[in-house]
Amino acid sequence: MTMLLDRADYVLAIILFLIGLYALVAKSNLIKKIIGLNIMETAVFIFIITGGLARDGSPPLVTQDTTSPYHDPVSQTIVLVGIVVAVSVTALALSLVTRIHAEHGTIEADELRGGR
Repeated sequence: MTMLLDRADYVLAIILFLIGLYALVAKSNLIKKIIGLNIMETAVFIFIITGGLARDGSPPLVTQDTTSPYHDPVSQTIVLVGIVVAVSVTALALSLVTRIHAEHGTIEADELRGGR
């Protein structure tokens, strides 16, 4: 149990990912599917950042003490790029949902599959 509590950040990322996956698979509303996708992206960002953290680490600054562990700045850079991609994908998806609503009058995936 203590090992699970030591990795609570990983557990949180997994739970968030599963919540997003549920929303993406089980919901019919396209906006809810986009929200589920955003929750999944956030879980992946948390997972990547957590992987770059060192126990008792410090920021990666140049100091006299080079023996202490530091947090990996590469994971933070990857997450920044991922956030830009995630915002772009969300904007594109929302514009497509707007276009679908204008064409078909609904944003429910079940109604779109069944036709009118």
